[in-house]
Amino acid sequence: MTLRKTAPASVKLPAPAPKFSYRQWRSLWFERVMAIATVLNLGIVFFDLSFVPWHNFYQSQLPTFTAWYGSQFKGIEPHHATERYLQTVTALEEQVVRTGLRSPEVALLLGQLQNQSAELVDENPFQGAGKSGTLERIKRRMRDRVNQESSKQAFDIFWSPDYLSQQGWNRSLQFFNRQIRPLIATNYFRGIDDNGDPIDRFWRIDVGFIALFGAELIARCFYLSRRYKGITWIDALVWRWYDLLLLLPFWRWLRLIPVLVRLNQAKLVNLAPLSDRLMKGLITSIAIELTEVVVLRVIDQIQDFIRQGDITRWVLQSGGGRPYIDLNNINETEAIANHLVTLLAYQVLPQIKPEIEALMHHSLTRILSSSPVYTGFQRLPGFGGWSNQLTQQMVTEVSQNTYQALIASLEDPEGRQHLQTLITRFGTALQTEAQRSTALEEIQSLAIALLEEIKINYVKRLATADPEALRAETKRLYNLTR
Repeated sequence: MTLRKTAPASVKLPAPAPKFSYRQWRSLWFERVMAIATVLNLGIVFFDLSFVPWHNFYQSQLPTFTAWYGSQFKGIEPHHATERYLQTVTALEEQVVRTGLRSPEVALLLGQLQNQSAELVDENPFQGAGKSGTLERIKRRMRDRVNQESSKQAFDIFWSPDYLSQQGWNRSLQFFNRQIRPLIATNYFRGIDDNGDPIDRFWRIDVGFIALFGAELIARCFYLSRRYKGITWIDALVWRWYDLLLLLPFWRWLRLIPVLVRLNQAKLVNLAPLSDRLMKGLITSIAIELTEVVVLRVIDQIQDFIRQGDITRWVLQSGGGRPYIDLNNINETEAIANHLVTLLAYQVLPQIKPEIEALMHHSLTRILSSSPVYTGFQRLPGFGGWSNQLTQQMVTEVSQNTYQALIASLEDPEGRQHLQTLITRFGTALQTEAQRSTALEEIQSLAIALLEEIKINYVKRLATADPEALRAETKRLYNLTR
């Protein structure tokens, strides 16, 4: 006999891996290949968008590639003024090595550098590339180096034989190469196209991706229209609307949307938790805003009804203003009163009869105890218990007779008619006295003020409600109901 090994009840066996058919496996890998293509395209797009703002960083890390990419696709070339300045400094270094610092050839180059420095300060060749701040840093460093307030004087002193001899040629050149040259080298000139915009030839790279994604979208639309009956090409385009963002030659950063969708469809990333969280947050925020608007609107409408007297006319049902529309020729107020009296007499009073008799006995005892005659009787031997029995019997008789009289009135047609007349007369008297008294106006004012306080103290707090706390409470209640 063989024993079968079973897993403990507390151990959860791993779920079996889903089985894919060859067609599904091929479709999944096609989705993954295209998703990787979109990621590659998005990476190139982001690099192109960041190339000009981060030109200094790319130039310091990849100088050769940055120079090639800038000239080929962005129309970026070295600025002739700053490039000539750096070439002159390089020529000065070579000339000092050959002839020394005090030679006529070196003096000529130093004079050229003084003139070119004045041109840098006056003409600001950094402005075209949006790097005026870089020029300010250069001037500040040069002023601090020679301890001068004027930038032109600072350059003139720095590029003089006396200063270079006094401070040391090697130290001064080292300062320039480390502190000034890298800043000057970041400047560039960017050409303008026929439309007056900066040159941008990124379309040369992007056109291949757009052609690929366009051909894929056409193939998908053809496939969907063939597979599903009634699906037109327009329906297929609407179905794959996010793929249209891959074909836009502008606002290329929007391609992030189809990239995320495709990565999720290709099962390369799982965006379900993020999507659920975003949807729940959006729904909760909309629910809070919608609840606040609806409740405030209802309260405002009630306040308007009170101010216009519509509720007063409805209660009093008197003329004036718009006529009251009766849909069924029934006085609902009287009908409700009749139902409440019947419910009270046949169902409520029998259940609370002991409590009513106890209350009546307590009240009657207190009233009789204030009478000297009743007090005197209680002091006589044997009359204390008799007085309590008499009081209890009186209470029982009164309550029983009152209840029987009420039931008899309801069951007797004539008595019911008297009760109906009483209810009608009560309503008429209430309407008449309410019209004569100023209490109704005070009640209206108090009701409007109360509704305003409700809006301020309770309803508008919804705007400050924490969506996270609301979602947590909703989840807790949902788990409890399950």
